[in-house]
Amino acid sequence: MRYGFSLVELLVVAAISAVLLAITVPSMGAMLNTQRTTSLTNTFLAGLHLARSEAIKRNGRAVMCKSATGQQCATAGGWEQGWIVFHDVNNNAQLDPDELIIQQQGSAAAGLRLRGNAPVASYVSYSAVGTAKLLSGAFQAGTFTLCPAVVANGADVRLVVLGGPGRPRAQKGTAADCP
Repeated sequence: MRYGFSLVELLVVAAISAVLLAITVPSMGAMLNTQRTTSLTNTFLAGLHLARSEAIKRNGRAVMCKSATGQQCATAGGWEQGWIVFHDVNNNAQLDPDELIIQQQGSAAAGLRLRGNAPVASYVSYSAVGTAKLLSGAFQAGTFTLCPAVVANGADVRLVVLGGPGRPRAQKGTAADCP
């Protein structure tokens, strides 16, 4: 009778385990990256929906702006640093001391970039009827692009498009969409 394993048997099991691990680890990393991207996209969309619904509910302007501190709007950097949603009583798209912060969102997971094109680079402002408007009163529409920090072909890229009546929607993008 034999008890235990021989050295050859243990080496074969170790080799098979190493091959299986080498196959699964890259796909697990890709799955985690996709999950992070999906999560940030959904959280960002929820922030835009919240700002729009608060503007309608409060019958006044509500703004979502990028913010690293959660206490003031940022003028530099991307949306991945975080954002705030607030009731903009004086319609200046800046958080003033007497204005109510409705939501604060912290920074995104490392390795993600979220940028808006020119009309939505710093803020999105909703009027009392739920349409997105610039400070000038002009129609506000644009695209936010969510990209990995290092963009390669096949990268998981998402676009959040703010269109027509101010309703945002998400769609898949390509590496060519990344700035």
